[in-house]
Amino acid sequence: MELIKHGRQFDFMSKRWLFMGLSAVLLVLSIIAFFVPGPRLGTDFKGGTEVEVAFKTPVSSADVREAVTKAGFDSPDVVSVADPANPHRYLIRVHEVSAFSEQQQETLRDRMCLPPDGAPVPEDRCPPAVRASEVKFSPGGDKISARYDVPPDLEGIKKQLEGVEGVELRPGANNPNVVSERDHKVELYLKSKGDQLMDGLQQHLGAEAVPDQALRVEWIGPKAGAQLRDAAIKSVLITLLFIMVYIAFRFDIRFAPGGIVAIAHDVVIAIGAMILTQREITLSTVAALLTIVGYSINDTVIVYDRIRENLAKHRDMSFPAVINLSLSEMLGRTILVSASTLLSLLMFLFWGTGVIKDFAFTLVVGIAVGTYSSIYIAAPLTEWIDRKFFGSSGSKRKKVSRVRAQKRADAVV
Repeated sequence: MELIKHGRQFDFMSKRWLFMGLSAVLLVLSIIAFFVPGPRLGTDFKGGTEVEVAFKTPVSSADVREAVTKAGFDSPDVVSVADPANPHRYLIRVHEVSAFSEQQQETLRDRMCLPPDGAPVPEDRCPPAVRASEVKFSPGGDKISARYDVPPDLEGIKKQLEGVEGVELRPGANNPNVVSERDHKVELYLKSKGDQLMDGLQQHLGAEAVPDQALRVEWIGPKAGAQLRDAAIKSVLITLLFIMVYIAFRFDIRFAPGGIVAIAHDVVIAIGAMILTQREITLSTVAALLTIVGYSINDTVIVYDRIRENLAKHRDMSFPAVINLSLSEMLGRTILVSASTLLSLLMFLFWGTGVIKDFAFTLVVGIAVGTYSSIYIAAPLTEWIDRKFFGSSGSKRKKVSRVRAQKRADAVV
C-alpha cells in the first residue's frame, strides 16, 4: 500500500513472459526428473524394513552396507543421521519385509501338521502333542499362534520349524510360550528382518561396535505401500478439484483455472526438486505437498480478492492495469509473510534431522515458487482467459475510459 501512496506502481504484466519462461524450464526439468534419475520412494510407498542404529564405536557407511549385504540383504540403503549426541548413528533400509509369503505359510502349516487341504496327517509323523488344530500368522511375520487338542510338546514344536527358509525362532527360555493352558494355545516368536539385520551386523562388525537393540525398527509390505501411494495421489487430486470449485464459486469461473495451474505448478516443481536432490518421497513429503497447496491457494486468493476489489473501484482502468495495481498493493504483504515463513523453515532445514529436513526442504521450495506463481502465473493466466474467452474486457474498459475522459473535457469547455 505504501508503494501506491508514493506513486510507485510496478509493471508486473510486462515481465510475465520472462517468469512464465522460467516456470516452463523448471516444469520441463521436473518432468524429466520423473524418468531420469527417477523418484526415490521411501519404505512408505515401496515397502521394506527400516532400522535405525546408534553404533558404539566409529564405523563408516561403507562398512555398514557391506555387513548388511553379507547378512543376506539385497541393495541396502545406508544413510548417516546427524546427531550431536551420537555421531555414529545410521538409518538402514532394505527391501525385504518379515511378512510370510504364501509358500512359507503352506510349508509351516504342513510342518505343524495342518495341511491346507485338511487331509489327515499320519500319526507317526505328527503325534497329537505336536499336531496343531489351528495356525495363525501375524501380519508382521514375527509371530505364529497355534492351538492343540492336547498339552503341546514345546521342544517338538520348535523342531518342526527348523529348516524353513526365512523362519527362525528368537532366542529365549519362554519361546515357544503357552499363553493358555486350558485351550492349549501356544505362541512362537520369530526373528523379524530387523532382528536378522542386527544379528548380521553383530556377526560382521562385532558386538563391541553394534548395540544389542536398534533404536527403531519399522516395516511395511509392498502391497500396503502401493495402497498408500495411490491414496496419496488421490488426496492431492481431490484437493485440487475442491479448490477449483471453491474459487469458481467464491470469485468467478475466470479465476479458477489460474489458481489451479499455479498450484499444480508449485507441486510439480517441488516434487522435481525433491527428485533432483535425490531426497526420499514419503508420507511426510505428501503432507508437505498438501501444505504447499494450502499455502499457495491462500496467497492466490488474497491476490484475487484485491483484483476483484479494484475491478469494482477502478472501472476506467484496463484489466492488466488493475492487476498491476493490485499486485503492487499486495507486494509488501506477500514479501513479509513469505520471508517470515521461510526463515522459520530454514532453521528446520539446516538444524533439523531425518524426515524433518526433507519436510522443510519441500516447503521451502514450494513457498518460494508459490510466492511468484501467484503473481506471474495465476494473475496473468486469469487476464489471458478474460481476454480470450470473455470478450476482451480490457479493451472495453479502455473504451469506457475514453468516453468518460471526453465527457469531462466537454464539461470543462
